[in-house]
Amino acid sequence: MSHHLALTRAWTQEGTALFAKALESLDDHMLAGPGTLPGWTGRHLVAHVAANAEALGNLVHWARTGEETPMYSSPVQRTSDIEGGALRPARELRDWFASSAARLADSLDELTPPQWSREVLTAQGRTVPATEIPWMRSREVMVHAVDLGGAVGFDDLPAAFHAALLDDVADRRSDAGDGPTIVVVPDDERRTWLVMGTGRPTAVRGPLAQLTAYLTGRPATGLHADGGALPPLPRWL
Repeated sequence: MSHHLALTRAWTQEGTALFAKALESLDDHMLAGPGTLPGWTGRHLVAHVAANAEALGNLVHWARTGEETPMYSSPVQRTSDIEGGALRPARELRDWFASSAARLADSLDELTPPQWSREVLTAQGRTVPATEIPWMRSREVMVHAVDLGGAVGFDDLPAAFHAALLDDVADRRSDAGDGPTIVVVPDDERRTWLVMGTGRPTAVRGPLAQLTAYLTGRPATGLHADGGALPPLPRWL
């Protein structure tokens, strides 16, 4: 699925600001405590987002030069970057997030129209045009701004971003086919989303932002499923 470049670039900028806001709302002690993602502290999450900016910078280099530069040399390197980064001093970790985000933004600014069209390879092995890089980054900073557990929640993210993310998640879950069949029905949006899986379809209803939280595997409130409890979901990514 393609995304409008100007819009995803704006979301990347807005998401970076939201992540910074969430990060600033947590002191160093809170950041070192257990996070909302299993097995990670807030420090791990910041390290992940900072390392992600550098990894996506590799794809920008690939698009600019034609030199194949994968996001990570291996899954081991990705894990090592996060684990090692989480051990950095708190001030250094915060600065790493800010500086890596700024470098990525600057490098995206330098791409020409032909370079934006060049194909690159994601960490999941998908071949995509470089125009997808800002979408990939906006998804990281927006969702993980909420995952930090600070001053940002799913209700703070743009409605259009929620719709685009639901498109993405519904497609991925449908392709995997390893979860329940769900019809996502927002109270505050005219459209619906179908997630193909096993069993008879279950309609899940509620606010758009909370449906995004649910479908991405995050805690959600104010939702109800026709016929009973919300269907449990396998991992999204």
